[in-house]
Order: sequence, then structure tokens, then C-alpha cells
Amino acid sequence: MIPFGEYRPDVSDYDAAYTGQVLNALPRGDGYGPMQAFAGYSAPLPGPCRGFFRAIRTDGSVAIFAATATRLYALNNTNQTWTDVSALGGYSPVSSTDQWQFAQYINFIIAVQANAPPQYFDLTSSTAFAGLPGAPPQARYVSIVGDFVVLTGLLNNPYRVQWSALGDPTGWTAGVNSSDFQDLPDGGIVRGVAGGEFGNILQDTAIRRLIYAPGSPVIFQIERISDDRGLYAPYSLIRSGGQIFFLGAQGFQQMDPAGHPQPIGKEKVDRTVLADIDGGNLQLVLGASDPRHHRVFWAYKSNSGSAGLFDKMLCYDYVLARFTPIAMSGEFLGSLSQPGLTLENLDAISPSLDALIPSLDSFATSVTPEIAAFNASHVLGFFRGPNLQASIATAANAQAGRRICVRGFRPLTDAGTVFGAVGTRERLADAEVFLPETAMDATGSCPQRAATRFARGSIRIPAGTAWTFAQGLEPDVALEGGR
Repeated sequence: MIPFGEYRPDVSDYDAAYTGQVLNALPRGDGYGPMQAFAGYSAPLPGPCRGFFRAIRTDGSVAIFAATATRLYALNNTNQTWTDVSALGGYSPVSSTDQWQFAQYINFIIAVQANAPPQYFDLTSSTAFAGLPGAPPQARYVSIVGDFVVLTGLLNNPYRVQWSALGDPTGWTAGVNSSDFQDLPDGGIVRGVAGGEFGNILQDTAIRRLIYAPGSPVIFQIERISDDRGLYAPYSLIRSGGQIFFLGAQGFQQMDPAGHPQPIGKEKVDRTVLADIDGGNLQLVLGASDPRHHRVFWAYKSNSGSAGLFDKMLCYDYVLARFTPIAMSGEFLGSLSQPGLTLENLDAISPSLDALIPSLDSFATSVTPEIAAFNASHVLGFFRGPNLQASIATAANAQAGRRICVRGFRPLTDAGTVFGAVGTRERLADAEVFLPETAMDATGSCPQRAATRFARGSIRIPAGTAWTFAQGLEPDVALEGGR
């Protein structure tokens, strides 16, 4: 068997001959599985989505909030429409290079963007957002570190980290109940903080750790843990599985909250993706976690993409340490849980169980987040649609310098419909040429006929095909001149 190769575009031409190609197929321990298409869940927002958030109430139910440039909305869990919960008059538009960002502190949902004072919504009593008490500074980013709310990307001082009172998100008077701030002398603008037990401060060219020091007059001990590494795209920052992931200027990074950043995309995807990202739209480099499957996703707008939309995605399985690209577009990407419903609620959504779009199987685990997005029509949805078309290839293979005759191959997959082709080249410096595709026949083989020195097998599984795994190929090959 020849296994399918890992997605590794970030290599030289020589190395590329020995690596596989993948599209719309998610990594598994035994090969690859299908990526499902976007399936709409909600009614459309009144405008393009500029951020969304999943909150958990004290009874375990899910509340979903979303933002446009000037308004905040809450999802009606019964009929999937959006209710305007903005403060009276709305907000100054979020900058074209920023997004709204949210955090939950017990029953408070805190929403920030640089052109508006921080907002809060009390899950137990509020019907609309209001200005967060205590006169906190206007900020681009918000996170929770221990029992503190931490604001960064401050409008009046982008080099400052400011935190609330201990256990009180409404206390912002420096020197009172442990509320304070710290200006960082170097490392550039503070682009975000990865929250948790420790706070990891990510700047342009430095990473610092924020450690709570009970009883100390400095409140937080701040130590520098990395030089010349920082956060290139602020909204690429992800917390998942006890790990931190982000896109830095040198490429994709992973770090333990108490450790140091480690490169994960070197000679795999870094050069290709960094060259492809539209550097003028870094607000569309969006990271999200899929904790159900130990994966993280990054969406981004490429240089050839449409304004206001990401047009490419990248999946990284941090258990298998493998990347795969996905062809997908939308306005915003994030992690979301599907709200639960009662049987009575279902009547407001669909008069027929057969016509019900959301799967009833998904409600039992609705608190566990999964990947979700807003599409170009401002509709929120999950990736639960038909399987996308998948393309998977092996690395190029040769037989000790001898020319070979390829008669075809047998795809090792449970897909019922598969098309296969062989890529050939005589020298590694040559452009690879693929033969016309042939369909998998009744014997499970894709007939091909080629005489070459280097050969690669590639399969295509059409969109909508039911399948669960693709492991590799069994080649039908002989040395040229033999029988």
C-alpha cells in the first residue's frame, strides 16, 4: 500500500515530488475522512457578521450572540431569528480592520471593539447590552485570566495591558481591589491575551506571561518568555485542548500556557500560507477550535479572494500533527454550540420532523462546541451538509532509478464513487502531468496506463458521496520491459 501523503505545499520542488496533496479531506489516524459542507442554521443577520459568541447559562442552556458593524444581536433559540440587543442608538462602526470580540465572566457577556466603550449583557436579567460599569477603557480585545477581566489593544494606549478588580468585572479603578494596568516597554503593540490560569500576552514581536501574585503590590508578575516572536494576525489566536495556537510572522505556532511557542508549520504550510494571505485584511484571519475532534481551524482571505470574505481554510489536527486545506468561504469563523430545544419548540421551526434541517442527534451534546461560520448571506450554520468533493494524492514514487509501467491502482476507501489518475514525470525538475481520470470499476480499480520514472496516484471523491475513510492506494506497477 502507498499511503496518502500529508498536505505539505511549503517545500522545494525537489521535496514536493515526495509529498502528497490533499483538499477537503480531514486527517485521521488511518488516513483521511470527509469534510462536510456548510449547512445554514439561522435566519440571516441584517448585515455582515463581524463576530459571534457562545455563552453558557447557569442552567446549562446555550445563548448565542452575534455582531454587525454597528449592532449586537441575540439568537432566538426557538425560531432561529435574531433579536437586536444593542444599547440604545447602537455603536460607532467597528473599524474595517477589526472585529467585535466577546468573553464570558460568570453571567456577564462582555463585548468590545475599539470604537465603543466595553459592553455587557447579564444573562440573568438583561434585555439589551449596556456600557460596562467602572469606566473601563475602549479596547479591541478581551480575555479572562483567573478571576480578572483583561483588556488589550486599548484605543488610548495600545502598549498597555489593563485588568479589572479581583472577582469584579465592573471595578476598573487602578489601585482598588487589585485592579491595575501595566505599560509594556518593548515588543510592540499588544495584539491579544490568551486567557486561562495564566495569561499569555502576545505582542508584535514578543510574548510575555501574566502570572497572578496574591498579596503582591504588583498584582501580576509579568515575565518575558519569547523574543522576536509575536502575533501576526490578532484573531488567529486559539485556546484548545489546554494548548495555545496562533499565526505569527514566522508561521503557525503552538504553545503550552506554561511553556514556550513551538513552530508547527515549518516546511509544511508556512511559506505557502503567508504568501497567500491578504496582508491588508488580517481581520479575516480567524481561528476556531473543534475540541470534539482535537482540531483547530484557520480561515483567511487570500490575495485573490473577494472583499469582506475569507475564501480558504486550513485544518490542523494537533494530536496527529497534520494539516489539510479546505475550500470554503464566509464572513466569520468560530466555535459554537447548538442551542437545545423542547419538542414544543420544534413546531415553530418545522411542521414536519422529516423536513427538519438540524439533526435531532446533535442536541444531546449541544454544550460541546463545534466549528461554525456565517456565510456570505449572513446566515449562521454548521459544517453538517453533504460531503465536499475531496482530492487526495500519494507522494511520488520511483523504483530505484528504473522506469516503470503503471497499469492502474486500487483506492483503499469505502467511497462507492471514486475517480483516479496517475501523475507522471521523468525528472524532478519537470512539470508533473496527470493522465485523464478514470472511474473506479466493479473490481475496485482505476485503470490507467503510463510509462514513466516518477509516478503519483491521485483520487477524487465527488461531492455528496458517502464515505468515511481513505487510506491510500494499492498500485498495479511493473518495471518497464518486464511482464
